Amino acid sequence: MTNDNEDLFNKGKQSDSKMKVERKHGEPTATFKGASLAALLIGVSAYLLGLYNAAMELNEKGYYFAILIFGLYSSVSLQKAVRDKDEGIPVTNVYYGISWFALIISILLMAIGLYNAGSIVLSEKGFYGMAFVLSIFATITVQKNVRDTQKAREID
Repeated sequence: MTNDNEDLFNKGKQSDSKMKVERKHGEPTATFKGASLAALLIGVSAYLLGLYNAAMELNEKGYYFAILIFGLYSSVSLQKAVRDKDEGIPVTNVYYGISWFALIISILLMAIGLYNAGSIVLSEKGFYGMAFVLSIFATITVQKNVRDTQKAREID
């Protein structure tokens, strides 16, 4: 009877180890990649849903939409430039500076836009600010995960 229980226990261990996908050295875990992507989708979706439901003029909605896209693009560009520079891949100082400048400008435009928006209540301003920051951070993380995964797979 004891041997039967041990066999069942060992079979469970064996099937668990077969299901485990081997991760390359330096590759982020699937959980981290999923959490990063989920944060990006939640941040961008919440921001866009709030924009869709907002009681503001279409040109204001366009402004906040453009700021989101500009911020997402500039954060990916900056993450790539910083990473390239760190890994010894040539990056011109002009591109590196423009990447920093674009991200700072997108954040400033968001802050100035929210500060001067008289038609938006304070709670909505906080909502847009937090969704924007979450989206920017998640974009950087997703870009890092993509690059780390690619690099880990190129090594093998």
